Parts: sequence; C-alpha cells; structure tokens
Amino acid sequence: MSNVVSYEAGPWSALADHVFQSGPLKRAGKVFLSGPLQSTGAEISLNRLEPGEGYPFFHHHEKHEEIFIVVSGSGDFLVDGQQIPLREGSAVRVAPAGARSIRASAHEALCYLCVQAVDGTLTQRTVTDGRHVEGPVVWK
Repeated sequence: MSNVVSYEAGPWSALADHVFQSGPLKRAGKVFLSGPLQSTGAEISLNRLEPGEGYPFFHHHEKHEEIFIVVSGSGDFLVDGQQIPLREGSAVRVAPAGARSIRASAHEALCYLCVQAVDGTLTQRTVTDGRHVEGPVVWK
C-alpha cells in the first residue's frame, strides 16, 4: 500500500466548474477531498463562493468541528448570531453544535478551505507527532 495519494483540483479561479450534489443540496464551487485522497481521519473541502453568494440556510454537525481558512477574498461568517468578518488569512473554528452559515462579500469571491474532524479527538498539537527520518533529501 502506498503512503501517499494525490489529487489535482485545479486553480481556485476554476473551482466553480466543480459541482457537488448530495440529496437536494447542489452547489457549484465545492470539492470534497476525503474521497479522492482516501482520507481516514478528516474531511477537507475546497470552496469558492462568487461575489454576493452565500448559503441561504444554517447547519450544524453531530460530531464534527469545522475549521474554515480563507485563502482569498472576503465575506462574513455567522454562527449562533455572531457575525465574524472574513478576509485572506482568517481562520474560524466552530464546535459541532454551532449553527453556521457563510457568505462572500458583494464585490469579490471568497475562497476557503474547510477542515472537518471529530470534535475532541486531537491527541497532540504542533509537531509533537513527527519523527525525524535519517538520510539526505534528494530531489530529481
């Protein structure tokens, strides 16, 4: 079995070409990566909301916390009545029970990563899980 799986989703500017559908929810600009990457511990999605676009509903999770990381653009995040402004570099963590929605600003697209993992299961932080592997790094 290989230690690595890779997937190319393409540029953020073309993310709208990807369409996600699950039941009645159909949305362009969303790519879930756990399937293509064969992830066993986290769900990650790439997301692009066009200017003025947002989710017209709230949702929450039963087990997953979500971490939103803005890579470009601006917008707003709404959770339990608290509105949080978003811009490139913003990061927001939401507990499973938080009722949430997100929108792009009226003047630019909002591109972000969303990482989902089971709440309360992180056992180590930062690099404490890493181990040094002996030998030189040789690039071709």
